[in-house]
Amino acid sequence: MTERVTISLAEGVADVRFNRPEKLNTLDQAQFEAIVAAIDRLSAMEGLRCVVLSGEGRGFCAGIDLESIGGNDALSDLARRSHGEANLFQQAALGWRNLPVPVIAAVHGYAFGGGFQIMLGADMRIATPDAQLSMMEARWGLAPDMAGFVLLRGLVRDDLARELTYTARRMSGEEAARIGVVTRTAEDPHAEAMALAHTIARHSGEAIRADKRLFNLAARASEATVLLAESHEQQRLLASEGHRAALAQGR
Repeated sequence: MTERVTISLAEGVADVRFNRPEKLNTLDQAQFEAIVAAIDRLSAMEGLRCVVLSGEGRGFCAGIDLESIGGNDALSDLARRSHGEANLFQQAALGWRNLPVPVIAAVHGYAFGGGFQIMLGADMRIATPDAQLSMMEARWGLAPDMAGFVLLRGLVRDDLARELTYTARRMSGEEAARIGVVTRTAEDPHAEAMALAHTIARHSGEAIRADKRLFNLAARASEATVLLAESHEQQRLLASEGHRAALAQGR
């Protein structure tokens, strides 16, 4: 079988690609398992500084492979927590947010339903202006249950998040950038994402990992907790090799 998710690493940047182009990178059980396995592999990868996530072929990920839903035993107990606080399907999106390094999603073609939620798991999202994006689950009588409510929170106003979810309407990459669902648009989002990733990778890996931990904590913790965490992270960084190297280079 062709590898469902490919990973190549160069200069600290992992180029990660969904590799089911004949099915628009839609999500069946094997694809979910491959995505979560890729997240696990990246979590343990030495020298990793940043991740660029994209899809091969005509789209990023067109959502659930509806043909795979029928008879899928894994759907019979979605409340079972198999990955910390998440189930397998939630981990395929939330896992990108919980990776210790920044993740940049490069989106073209389609990001629908589950693909939309996976895109939200990235720290930043760069899309083509004409990309088609949708929180599409309501169209199939479903709710966005791949951490969509967690990941969309804070990106857009609550009423906009509700509108996108209740209507399941499509929006362009251009509109998504305007309302804050994506970071910005580019004609070649993969090239733009790789350039951004290499810029990030030139900075102290320890500092960037600390930054990501603090951003993730700030999304859910009290002000006092975040302030104390800032102090602890900074104390560690002040004693780190990365800080000393940055000072020596005059950054």
